Amino acid sequence: MNLSKHQTGQLVKGCINNDRTAQEALYKLFYADMLRVCHSYLPDKELAKEAFNSGFLKVFQSIKNFDVEKGELGGWIRKVMIYTAIDLCRKELKFTSLTLNEQDQDDFFIQPAILEKLYFEEILANIRLLPYATQTVFNLSVLDGFSHKEIGEQLNISEGTSRWHLAEAKRKLRAMLESATQSSQMAERSGKAK
Repeated sequence: MNLSKHQTGQLVKGCINNDRTAQEALYKLFYADMLRVCHSYLPDKELAKEAFNSGFLKVFQSIKNFDVEKGELGGWIRKVMIYTAIDLCRKELKFTSLTLNEQDQDDFFIQPAILEKLYFEEILANIRLLPYATQTVFNLSVLDGFSHKEIGEQLNISEGTSRWHLAEAKRKLRAMLESATQSSQMAERSGKAK
């Protein structure tokens, strides 16, 4: 989606003027990527679609605030989608107040060798198996680079609860990934034995 500043400006100007052609072009241009963003926060397809549609409505309502000279359109739309998904997440999901012992923090490292053996889709499928609240904190922290303070502010939880969810996500993912790696290694050995 490498649009020049001129192309971006024309598209934004058309959307500001309620030009249906420009709105349709913007929607089609970012449809797949932004739907993936919503799915990464809301694995329930209906909730993800709801966040996606609400997000695009917000984009069209506030596109007049986007400055072509100061930002990248895709990044701006992504941010709107993330915050919309978080808002829906906050309404639909329950976060518990849990804390993490400092001594447990280093126990959740996933070895690079394990990650190298799995494909992105398999990792994403494992992330989607996490409880919604834990998955949301993991996505915000690891995939989108939010701090625990920012996550806490967005989800109305404490920084400690955010840390706990991240540690819990890493612990569960490590167990799932190690299990998947062991299964594939056993399959390889049995294939070579034949």
